[in-house]
This record gives sequence, C-alpha cells and structure tokens, in this order.
Amino acid sequence: MALIMRLPVTIVFGSVLAACTSSPEVQPTGTNIGSFEAFTPARSGYRLIPGDQLEITLHAVPDLSRMVTVGPDGRIAMPLVQPIMVADLTIPQAQQVVTEAMSMALVDPRLDLSVTTYAPQRVFVGGEVGMPGVMELPGQIDALQAIIMAGGFTDSSNMKQVILIRRNPGGPIENYSFNIKQGVYNPQLAKLGALQNFDVIYVPKTPIAQQNLFIQQYIRNALPIDFNIAYNIGNRNY
Repeated sequence: MALIMRLPVTIVFGSVLAACTSSPEVQPTGTNIGSFEAFTPARSGYRLIPGDQLEITLHAVPDLSRMVTVGPDGRIAMPLVQPIMVADLTIPQAQQVVTEAMSMALVDPRLDLSVTTYAPQRVFVGGEVGMPGVMELPGQIDALQAIIMAGGFTDSSNMKQVILIRRNPGGPIENYSFNIKQGVYNPQLAKLGALQNFDVIYVPKTPIAQQNLFIQQYIRNALPIDFNIAYNIGNRNY
C-alpha cells in the first residue's frame, strides 16, 4: 500500500523537476552593449524630447525670436505658423524643419536654434531589484549604477543575464542580455555602455528561483497533494 501511494507523487514531482532542469537556459540576444552610442546631451546625435527648452533667433526679424519649450506632443509654437514637430530630431534637423516652416511666412527665414535647458533623462528599472520604477539619470551612468540606485539586486536576481531594452531613432527596438556581475569588478568585461533616455533595464530571477516559484505556484498550490502526508505515508514501516 505504501508503494502504491508513494509512486504517483514521485512521478509527478520528478517530472516537474526534470522539466525545470531540462529547460534550456535563456541565451543572450546580444552582447555588444559597448556599441551603443554613449549618451550625453552635448553629442551631435542628441535628439529633442518633450520638456527641452530651445532658443530660436531669427536674423531678419529679431522681434519674432523666441524661447520655446517642446510640448508633450513634441511640438513647439512659433509666431505666424502652425505648431512645428521637433521631437526625436537632432539639433541640425530641428533647425532645418523650423526654417522651412518659417519660410511659409517670412521672405528671409534664416535662424539659429539651440538648446538652453535639457529635459530630465529617465530610465526604467524593473525585475529583481530593491525599488523598481522610473528614475532620472544624474548624468552618464551605466546599467550597474542604475540598478544600485534602484536599491540593488535581490537575493533571487540573475546578475549574469540582465536585459537592456532600447528604442532606437526611427522606432526599431533592440534588446541585449549581458553579464553585469562581471561589471562589478571590471565594466569593460561586461561591456557596460552609458544609458540613454527611456532605456529599460530588467533583472530576471535566477533559474533556481524560477524553479522554486514554479513549484510553489503550480505544485504546492495547484495539485491536491499534501507532500508532507505523502512523504510520511511513503516512509512508514509496515
């Protein structure tokens, strides 16, 4: 009788462990984090975002010069013309777009455009960290520094496969997995590049933590089996 009652439990539990341990480890989708262009508002490739404050100086009509702020819709307001979309444009691109718009109202639309105040740069940190959420970048920091700002790693975090998700100009999304544990001692080994605005950092659970969660959710809570009772029955002396 003891053998009959113990066998189903052994089969079920053993099958679950086999499924957990035999599942292939998630492979990194990329390792070339160092190829990401380092973020700095001063770089030529900086793209305007809502909240950036611009100074626009019109050479022929100084009275129309303005200090403007990029609105939540990505547009700026200038006299005599409709709102102008400048979000996600570089400074030279925005200057060209504004010049073309002002040419609809002015004979001489030549102008200078510069950024006077940059909007806060934000990243999102989630997963197995102490305080997941949105944080402002204090400057050029990498993923490890952002995770530390978010409360650091939890006991169940997988430091070897941290995921970074980035939307590049034009819309394409790239995601990379990298070993941030190496970056604790040498950032060059982990190829930690500087973060950019709206980057998403996700710290997954370790494989063993995922297995424990699976057992807790789908075995102990879902199956009508009391493992303690089954174990005691299986070990009785008859």
